[in-house]
Amino acid sequence: MIRSTTAVAAALLCATPALAGFANQASYGWEDGGTILGGYNNDGMFYENSSSEAYGGTQSLFLQEVDLGGTPQTFVAHITGLTDGDIIDGSFWAWDDSLGASSSLRIWGSYTSGGDITAYSGSAGGNSTYSGDADNGELWQQLSHTWTFDSDGGERDGLVIQIRMYANSGGDPGLYVDDLFVGVSSDTAVITLVPAPGALALLGLAGIAGRRRRA
Repeated sequence: MIRSTTAVAAALLCATPALAGFANQASYGWEDGGTILGGYNNDGMFYENSSSEAYGGTQSLFLQEVDLGGTPQTFVAHITGLTDGDIIDGSFWAWDDSLGASSSLRIWGSYTSGGDITAYSGSAGGNSTYSGDADNGELWQQLSHTWTFDSDGGERDGLVIQIRMYANSGGDPGLYVDDLFVGVSSDTAVITLVPAPGALALLGLAGIAGRRRRA
């Protein structure tokens, strides 16, 4: 089964020296003007690089569901070259002033095959924690999850880290995401994060617009 995506960017490796416990790792803070890798069921999503709120640095990703319906899945990382038993740690910081009410965000994962971010090969699950649930009143909250890769008998070899948005019927004021981190136990895995707009132009690819709809 293949799901279509919106504005899927080309693979671009973004890595930093590995910390203890991770053979590969990468991080991204939206400081270079990038937005997302793509998504599913996010026709009605508005997203842009923003300087209004930031956990680290001066920029973050702003997400807003302007046409309510379904659960938008925004892709921010694609890890390929995985085999059974590989461990993937993913996290990002979410700014949410709803404090226990919608709108809210959650970290989730889905499987892919053939190195293709559009080749949906099943849900990988995620964390049941939602943004805005922090009991200390803080607007920034870290959402994280650890996946153990299952190739389903060799049918899949990749995992996408998603931001899922849950908006309310009264409209969505928008939320922010910053400081994405991915750590992988495998030294053969490739971590693809969001390319900067300049990198897309350099590669001769179409840029990612702030708001895109499927035809």
